[in-house]
Amino acid sequence: MRKLEHLKKLKRGPQVILPKDFGMIVAFTGIGKKSACIDAGSGSGWLACMLGNICKRVVSYERREEFAELARENVKRMGLKNVKVKLKDVFEGIDEKNVDLVVLDLADAERAVAHAYKALRQGGHLAAYLPHAEQVQKFVRECEAQQFGDIFTIECIVREMLAREHGFRPDTKGLWHTGYLSFAKKQGRA
Repeated sequence: MRKLEHLKKLKRGPQVILPKDFGMIVAFTGIGKKSACIDAGSGSGWLACMLGNICKRVVSYERREEFAELARENVKRMGLKNVKVKLKDVFEGIDEKNVDLVVLDLADAERAVAHAYKALRQGGHLAAYLPHAEQVQKFVRECEAQQFGDIFTIECIVREMLAREHGFRPDTKGLWHTGYLSFAKKQGRA
C-alpha cells in the first residue's frame, strides 16, 4: 500500500489507525473543521494528527508515558497547535464535555463507553477500532447498555489495482484486515 506524503514525517511505534480506516471514521461521523474530538489510546499519535488536520480541537489520551511522548513528537512534526496529548488513563474518565467524536483505539474499549457517553454532546459519535470480533461483541453490548443508538460495525479492505498494457487485475499484495470499526451515536436517554 502506498504511504501518504504527510504521514512520512511521523515515527511509528505501536499499531496505528491507517488512512483507510480514518477515512471511514470521517465519513460515518461527519466530523469537520468545527469538531472537537477525543482520541483514546494515542499510541504513535497518527490518529490524533489526522484528526488535527481537519478538526478544530483534538485531545488524545494515553496512559503509557513513552507512547504519549512519541505522540507529542509526531504532533510537533506535523506542526499542529490544536492537538493536545494527555498522559491519562481514559478508563478513569474523560475530562472534556460536549465533544463531537470519541474514538477508542485500545484493548477493553468497552470499559470506556460510559465515559465516552458523558463526554459526547447529544448526537455525538463514538467509534472504536477493534482488531478482534470478540472485542466488537463486548463493545456493542456495552453501547446498547449505555443506550447508544445507530450501532453498526464495518470492515474496510483496500486492494490496489494493477493497470498494465497486458491486463488489469488486483495486485497480489494488499492491505486486508487491520481492524473492525464499530460506531454508535449518543441518543437521548428515556
